[in-house]
Amino acid sequence: MSVLNNRSKYGLLSKLFHWLTAAGLIVQIPLGFYLVDLDFDQTRVDIENYHILFGLIIFYVALIRLIFKLFTPAPDFKGSAFLGEKFIARLNHLLLYLTLLTVTISGILKKLFNGESLVIFFKKINLTYNYELSEQFYSIHILANYALIGLITLHILAVLFHKFFLRENILKRIL
Repeated sequence: MSVLNNRSKYGLLSKLFHWLTAAGLIVQIPLGFYLVDLDFDQTRVDIENYHILFGLIIFYVALIRLIFKLFTPAPDFKGSAFLGEKFIARLNHLLLYLTLLTVTISGILKKLFNGESLVIFFKKINLTYNYELSEQFYSIHILANYALIGLITLHILAVLFHKFFLRENILKRIL
């Protein structure tokens, strides 16, 4: 198996980035919903710290993945059920990256404007407490999460559409 992508398949690094991100989101999304209903006590603080840790890991993986994507393009898009399918697929991938970064950056800024400090890129960062900005970034965080869930759903439905209606097993390229 090749480490880099080729014309027909994703390479090992692309697959690793893809599935690390997927696994992280499988943990993060339910954890975020769970946090919303928790009372403010030590359990919530502990779970929120894990949520932040996983979020930062996903953020770093996404950044590395985007940099890697600049140097190794995706495999060729085979087949087309309808005109514009390639455009929709690329748009969905672009929006997935955009919302993933929006979720993580808004979460980071929510915490920082809440008066808390975070270690980002090996540097401890503190910002001045600002309740209004913290709440605005929290709202962005929530909205971007719902957008991300919608885009992930569309991504999965597209794979299933190709598998069952077009009889194309595009999933094997990323497995």
